[in-house]
Amino acid sequence: MNAEHDEARERAELGSLLPAPAEPELPADRHRLLRGHLMNEITEAPRPAPRRNRRFGRLALPALAGGLALAVVLADGGAGAPTAPPAAEGAPLNVAPVAVAKVLDHAAQVAESKPATAVTGGQFTYVKSLVAFSSMNAAAGAASDVTHDAPHQRELWLSVDGKQWGVLIEAGWKPVPAEPRGGKDKSRPGEPAPRADGGQWLEPNLRPGLNGPTYEYLAALPTDPETLLRKVYKETKGQGQTPDQEAFVTIGDLLREQLAPPAVSAALYRAAARIPGVSALDDAVDASGRHGVAVALVHGGVRTEWIFDRSSYEFLGEREVVVDTGNVWGAPGTVVGQTAVLGRGVVDAAGERPQR
Repeated sequence: MNAEHDEARERAELGSLLPAPAEPELPADRHRLLRGHLMNEITEAPRPAPRRNRRFGRLALPALAGGLALAVVLADGGAGAPTAPPAAEGAPLNVAPVAVAKVLDHAAQVAESKPATAVTGGQFTYVKSLVAFSSMNAAAGAASDVTHDAPHQRELWLSVDGKQWGVLIEAGWKPVPAEPRGGKDKSRPGEPAPRADGGQWLEPNLRPGLNGPTYEYLAALPTDPETLLRKVYKETKGQGQTPDQEAFVTIGDLLREQLAPPAVSAALYRAAARIPGVSALDDAVDASGRHGVAVALVHGGVRTEWIFDRSSYEFLGEREVVVDTGNVWGAPGTVVGQTAVLGRGVVDAAGERPQR
């Protein structure tokens, strides 16, 4: 009885931070389905660290791999990388469940076993991945107007302290020019000259937060899972469709395209295990075709999956799958967003790649 009472009291305390569930938002006006990439067509310019508004697609934040050791590239993703499945390939809707706590605790143990790496403010975190997102004509809002990307490579460099310009290199990605201010030109103060490699400059991130962190911001997060989860709920209050969904999405963004010290990575996994409604699946596939176990949350008829290697429990990537009928994004089983982490590391300059 004491354990049940403590759990009820803890949930009640968390509930005091949460707003009443908002009416579900139709994602049709959000453009992409995976927060890390989301609003390419409807944002003014690329933000420093990713998260583009709604869950279905966002720019760069995608981060932290199952325990990432900072200066270590997890995988190469070169010529020998696995071939990615079509972006809209059907996914199984009913797969054998596995224990959420087991998966996330194993991932946390892997994370905290990584050696801490010295990182300085002038350096950059680097993440290489395969990504594919679905987009929709916001005005039409019908499944026939959905476009599914093919998996393509994405490389992201973010300033460790947020003071330097970052870089994004992604095939087919172009930022939307900012609107002129008071009749002035659209240039961004201090922006470096155009890059020869086609990379897009990302503005310095002088006000980091959970929705747009720097490495230094993440390093300062609490490492107690309950304290960290309270912070996530508090700082995302009023965002998203429900508090639990927004907390899951926020932590997922940090798992996709960021780096953090081992203890923080572990705390994020253990915090996620405390979110109501999270389940686990025995099989899921990332954008590169790698199979693994997954933890997932269903909301708005779409199941968001974080995928882990079933042996090492390293974070592999993320996938979003339609699970209900009549969904504007497609039939049940339609994959509307997928990523695969191919490498991570810390480098001295934006555009520089870690040595193997």
